[in-house]
Amino acid sequence: MLSPVVQADIAVLGGGPAGYVAALRAAQLGAAVVLIEAREIGGVCLNRGCIPTKALLRSSEVAYLIKKAGEFGVDAGLEAVNWVKSSGRKEKIVKSLRVGLDYLLTQNKVQILKGTGEVRSANCILVNTGEGEIIVNCRKLIITTGSEPLLPAIPGIGLNNVITSDDALELQEVPKNIVIIGAGAIGLEFATMFNAAGAKVNVVEIQDRILPWEDREVSAELLRILRRKGIAFKLSAGVKEIKKAEEGLELVIEERGKDSAVKTDTLLVAVGRKLGTSIPGIAGLGIRLVNGAIAVNERMETNVPGIYAAGDVVGGRLLAHLAFAEGRVAAENALGYNSRLNYNAVPSCVYTSPEVASVGLNEEECLKKGINVKTGRFDFRINGRALCLGERDGFVKVVIDARTHVILGAQILGAQASEMISEVTLAVSLGVTADVLAELVHPHPALSEAIMEACGDAIGKAIHKA
Repeated sequence: MLSPVVQADIAVLGGGPAGYVAALRAAQLGAAVVLIEAREIGGVCLNRGCIPTKALLRSSEVAYLIKKAGEFGVDAGLEAVNWVKSSGRKEKIVKSLRVGLDYLLTQNKVQILKGTGEVRSANCILVNTGEGEIIVNCRKLIITTGSEPLLPAIPGIGLNNVITSDDALELQEVPKNIVIIGAGAIGLEFATMFNAAGAKVNVVEIQDRILPWEDREVSAELLRILRRKGIAFKLSAGVKEIKKAEEGLELVIEERGKDSAVKTDTLLVAVGRKLGTSIPGIAGLGIRLVNGAIAVNERMETNVPGIYAAGDVVGGRLLAHLAFAEGRVAAENALGYNSRLNYNAVPSCVYTSPEVASVGLNEEECLKKGINVKTGRFDFRINGRALCLGERDGFVKVVIDARTHVILGAQILGAQASEMISEVTLAVSLGVTADVLAELVHPHPALSEAIMEACGDAIGKAIHKA
């Protein structure tokens, strides 16, 4: 029996942030589009990443606010977080967004095929739906197969109670005691979440600081804040072995050349992600890989004519909003447009408490590049809005070209940093000078005034800084 054949202008393999945006953009431009996805539309971000973690972080944040309600003159009590209800709320949010996304794709006439795709050529994909096979013939192919949690080769990694971020989102109760391997964005967000919900949290990081890609001042200050909240850290340390204990697990941790044993109920592994390049049939096409990622040019084209790739699978910074942008660029170029991305103006956010957000270059990166810079800083402890909110921790730091005053980058550690970073992202994208933001009228009182003051500090015009 012959397999059914579907004809399309664009076939998109993978329905995560890069994939569904590519599909929607191609459809907007008039293309006939087929979107192939084995699991849920929305990928990791919507179903097992950005959205569910932020929903649970909000639950733990509310619990933390209730605990310190007395500071605001409010009498309140909290016995425990009902994680079942919190998880139920998380699922409702995910389902609502997923239903909306399905509707959006349908309205744009994107054909969705549920199944695993095997790439036969740049113009042919065989889709196994579980009930049969469908052949998709296309003019152009966009690969957006994402990533999945990475499990390092540690003895005992397969034991019960060793979990990934995917598993952590399915927990129905907060662990009493949890060790987290990895002090990157994923590890620290879960550390924040479980700490605020009442767990004893210990983070193990092989580097000598947390968030090692961020500005050193940000990393150091966030470490101090999180330790003050009760999260323990072992830096320059690694888990050598995982053993089954009478209750839970026993970890052998090497820290600065010395071994120690630590017992825990649960071990969360958050050391990074494995790129989704293990696609059936892809090896025979000769697509070039670099460090395990599909290599693309600035147009998101691979070395094989007619095949594009976007999102986590192309490596770099694994950010959903970057995947959105890359998916759009891939779709536009596949249809004959000439689109590019400004990778210097891509913000990065970590949803700890307080949050971290950054864009462009930090001071250390500029020094390595030999760029002569000036920096400006303004602390939230002297920002009126921050004090009213009870969010005095953190600061804004801007990095500018010493000669031209053009803003090269900025780092924000503080409440709602992820909401504020877009102002500086726009400035970096447009090549705006610090003088412009220093003189821009900001609302008062507002957290964003700290951006204005930091820019003023960089050029010697700060008003509210001694």
